[in-house]
Amino acid sequence: MYYFISLSFLVVSILLNHAALALFLGILFSLILNPSENFISKKIGSPLLQIGIVILGGSISVASVVETTSSFFMWISIFVIATFFAGIFLGKLLKVSNTQSYLLASGTAICGGTAMAAIAPILKAKPRDYNVVITIVFVLNAIAVVVFPIVAINIGLTERQFGFWSALAIHDTSSVLGSASIIGDKAMEVATTLKMGRTVWIVPLVVFSAWFFSEKRNNSGLPIFVIFFAFAVILNYLINPSEGVEAFLREINKIFLLSGLFCIGTQTDRSIFKDLNTKPIYMAVGLWVVIVPLSLLLVISLI
Repeated sequence: MYYFISLSFLVVSILLNHAALALFLGILFSLILNPSENFISKKIGSPLLQIGIVILGGSISVASVVETTSSFFMWISIFVIATFFAGIFLGKLLKVSNTQSYLLASGTAICGGTAMAAIAPILKAKPRDYNVVITIVFVLNAIAVVVFPIVAINIGLTERQFGFWSALAIHDTSSVLGSASIIGDKAMEVATTLKMGRTVWIVPLVVFSAWFFSEKRNNSGLPIFVIFFAFAVILNYLINPSEGVEAFLREINKIFLLSGLFCIGTQTDRSIFKDLNTKPIYMAVGLWVVIVPLSLLLVISLI
């Protein structure tokens, strides 16, 4: 019975195609049914995420993204790097745990749940870390989908300007597209293209994180899945597969990442709620309060 219910929840997680909801369904399954420590989903979360990361590397056409976003790629890159280090600094200032701080900084700078899922195995993040950071990002994304279009209409942003703004300031790709769709087709086109320029920063993030944290553990070797990830990115660049192949790889990647997050969620137990605190919330909101107006000013000045 447990396996049937967990499989049903997993299928729903994949169909919903949202990192936070996949994790929440895993948490819900665990809290309601309280599976044993030997339950299979509690053992395979990290391996599934790692496989998903490797496939993600094969679906990222770095050359195509840079070519498409060449006019703004420099600004996107500067904004991503500045946001990441500002997040790390704010996390230190607020005394947020290193893992949660790094996850939030990465998710805010690049692409929300996907970036956090990509580096979580490197950080050896615990389920409680996932719960806190993805919940925060989920709430901020939900707010953004509603608030961003209202602001844009009231201050008179063009569709092109709004597409750039949403691509810079909103975390998850799904929420970027959701907000842009309210404004118009041109906004969606611009948001999709420029968001991919931001997403490509997952590549250096994963490689840097693997090197940095292996050094801190006095282990100079990169995790094997990071080596495969880098190899997949290089292979994509050399082979230059068709859009159909890349789209297929993205679908497979989605299945593995969402499945991994669901399984991570099933590792939760009721004691986790004792570890919740407001510091990571202050960090995420504080960082976003700075990013949103700065990105808007940048967009207005460039377009």
